[in-house]
Amino acid sequence: MKILIDENIPYAEAFFADIGTVVRFSGRSLQASDLVDADVLLVRSITKVNASLLSQANSLKFVGTATIGEDHIDKAELSNRGIAFSSAPGCNANSVAEFVINALFVLAEKYQIDVSNKKVAIIGLGNIGQNLHHKLTVLGIETLLCDPFKSSTLEKTYVDFEYAIANADIITFHTPLTSTGTHPTHHLLNANNLTLLKDNVCLINASRGEVIDNTALLEHITQRSLSGKPNIKLVLDVWEGEPNPLQALIPHCDLTSAHIAGYSLEGKATGTEMLYKNVCQLLNVAATAQLKDFLPEAAISSITLNKDKTVNNEVSKTFTIAPNNPLKTLIHTVYDVRRDDSLFRNLLNEHSFDWLRKNYPIRREWSSISVNCQQPELAEQLSSLGFHIK
Repeated sequence: MKILIDENIPYAEAFFADIGTVVRFSGRSLQASDLVDADVLLVRSITKVNASLLSQANSLKFVGTATIGEDHIDKAELSNRGIAFSSAPGCNANSVAEFVINALFVLAEKYQIDVSNKKVAIIGLGNIGQNLHHKLTVLGIETLLCDPFKSSTLEKTYVDFEYAIANADIITFHTPLTSTGTHPTHHLLNANNLTLLKDNVCLINASRGEVIDNTALLEHITQRSLSGKPNIKLVLDVWEGEPNPLQALIPHCDLTSAHIAGYSLEGKATGTEMLYKNVCQLLNVAATAQLKDFLPEAAISSITLNKDKTVNNEVSKTFTIAPNNPLKTLIHTVYDVRRDDSLFRNLLNEHSFDWLRKNYPIRREWSSISVNCQQPELAEQLSSLGFHIK
């Protein structure tokens, strides 16, 4: 079999070598002619799979995307052609949730604020939003949940979008990108509702760039500055018009990155494993390869916390998102989002947006580190956040 796989999908050869011949490709450069005689196509979000790309696909049986989002896939066209499809829902949910909390710790330190006293609005309660909600709940942080497709469920209380953005101190977006239907998300935050935002609000977008009207956001920030209002604290991992972000918006951001919130090694590799299992099921062959056989040991794989933790000279029995607290040190030992901000600002002019993604340094999740913690309450909390406790 001929298996076409995006160059940024890890461990493809390890998973698929026994099934067929793996051919790598650059996500934005894939042409219709490349699909001649291909049996399987595995992409990431930058490849538009549509009628034009599929026009010469004479043998294609399966298309998979190693991402949660599916807005780059014409599923109706695949169905018309009898081509099976699968995404990788939940594969990078933990990665993105950890990215957001990582960013909150940076903002807490930069502005000397305790995020634990703030309201966090989570826009979109899919796999990522639910994961983030769980982690924030473990940290004791109040959340406003906004998702019209889940508002009828009884176990949580949901609020509408305008209420969420008007009342939240921190707003983090985790919606798919849609342009049709009853609740489209294209330009969900726009010139008409940006005025609802509180002063000193923090905006985080780690979903799709077009969920926020970037031009309107820049204009709103400019008007705030002219009127003497406090600046928005802005964390943008995704950008409208990728791979060409609005350059004028970058200096107004506290943290920037090249659509890599879900790019932990575990997140990307889990997506590969999920697609591998789906292909095996389609072909009716045994799925013998397992991710645990391929993941390397983390560079820092073990850490010990001293028995007594002090924050502002007081013993702390719980971790919160505040400046100078021990959880911040632990999290940033695994990964510090400021690394990616620096790479984005310093290398974007020299290299392309896609180059930054292709050459993204290895990043591990909290589960890659074993924590020796002698305080039972803290150990339980760390375990609930995803750390491995000795």
